[in-house]
Amino acid sequence: MNSFAELIKNRRSTRKFAPGPLSPEEVEIIMKAALMAPSSKRKNPWQFILVDDKETLKRLASCKEHGSSFLEDCALAVVVTADGMLSDVWIEDASVAAIYIQLQAEDLGLGSCWVQIRNRTTPDETDADECVRRLLDIPYQLQVLCIVGIGKKGQERKPFDEANLQWEKVHLGKFVMPQEPSSK
Repeated sequence: MNSFAELIKNRRSTRKFAPGPLSPEEVEIIMKAALMAPSSKRKNPWQFILVDDKETLKRLASCKEHGSSFLEDCALAVVVTADGMLSDVWIEDASVAAIYIQLQAEDLGLGSCWVQIRNRTTPDETDADECVRRLLDIPYQLQVLCIVGIGKKGQERKPFDEANLQWEKVHLGKFVMPQEPSSK
């Protein structure tokens, strides 16, 4: 078993997927992780819609102007929604659940990538949330945050290089404005 440090170092966004479905066991493990995600006051405002139908995946891929075309080739798309009336921090709660989905997928050796839907538009400038909502019959009390595309990795990416970590963005005690390099 990998350590958590290795898991987060190796998890990279996958936008190229190899053909083939996920096993029912893999889907169950991924969704268990999502359902165990923490939420404010344990209100669990999230709801997840699982999509593996190729035609629907193709239509989901067109619900955003940029950065969603890979959904067409993933094995499974998890549409992450939440009830904004149930929790005023639904965005944070749903975001945590979405990253649990991605980390669990990586732990299983699968690739994943987040597609932002909230505050995004389709190519014809329709609200992306509305596009996904209509396609999947999502009721209006649920807000669509994102779609996580998952599948077998069709590409391998190098782990994060720790030499490139931006330590200047870590502040001890209080924020300190970084100094501009002086030119001589």
